[in-house]
Amino acid sequence: MQVFAHRGASGDHPENTLVAIERAIQFDADGIEIDVQLADDQVMVFHDRWLHRTTNGIGRLRDASFEQLRQLKTGGDQQIPTLLEVLDCIRGRCQLNVELKHKEVAGPTLNALDFAVAQLGFAPEQLIVSSFHHRLLSELRYNWPQYNYAGLTASVPLDLAEFAQRIGCSAIHIDVANLDDDLIDDAHRRGLQVRVYTVDEVDDVIALQAQGVDGIFTNFPSRAIAALKPIEPSGEQAPHGSGVST
Repeated sequence: MQVFAHRGASGDHPENTLVAIERAIQFDADGIEIDVQLADDQVMVFHDRWLHRTTNGIGRLRDASFEQLRQLKTGGDQQIPTLLEVLDCIRGRCQLNVELKHKEVAGPTLNALDFAVAQLGFAPEQLIVSSFHHRLLSELRYNWPQYNYAGLTASVPLDLAEFAQRIGCSAIHIDVANLDDDLIDDAHRRGLQVRVYTVDEVDDVIALQAQGVDGIFTNFPSRAIAALKPIEPSGEQAPHGSGVST
């Protein structure tokens, strides 16, 4: 089962910042999940619509100029990064899941991913684009078929995993509170992976691995990775990836 650092190692560092992303890589996370929005024609890595929860600013992100956003601090001394800065930081060292927070950011985001493949050491299969906007994902897959797509859902759909297969996704990303075996089984029958958000308790990590999910998103990647390491005969834990990833 793979471990994705949710907004980087955000349990220990400011979410969606370069320090959180670099720390997740140091923890040997299989992937990193970030959120992107458009502001002043720039693809910014930021989750909320409003600035006040995670920065020293006020107002909506989309109403601020790039210069104004550059002056803000998040978590003390970190800036809100651009998507290109995050891609340059990672440079293909792990998978990257980019969640599109609204429709307008989609085209500039996919263009940035093209640049990352051409110039920053990423392979297309390392890049996952996810969204709750399922119609948008279908359109993007038609124009950029080289990337992986994942349909986000907070519920178990009436058609189980059929919606994701119809879109052309390779995975479903579902809220841990609503996951059930029927969805997992149906997704796997359709050749889809199931990744679960947001999983921070060790008991949940272990239970989800036993349940057969393919990946989790967690704010504490080091905790999850430690919980998944098999114990070797010597009593020492094997390195992450030794027979635990699916």
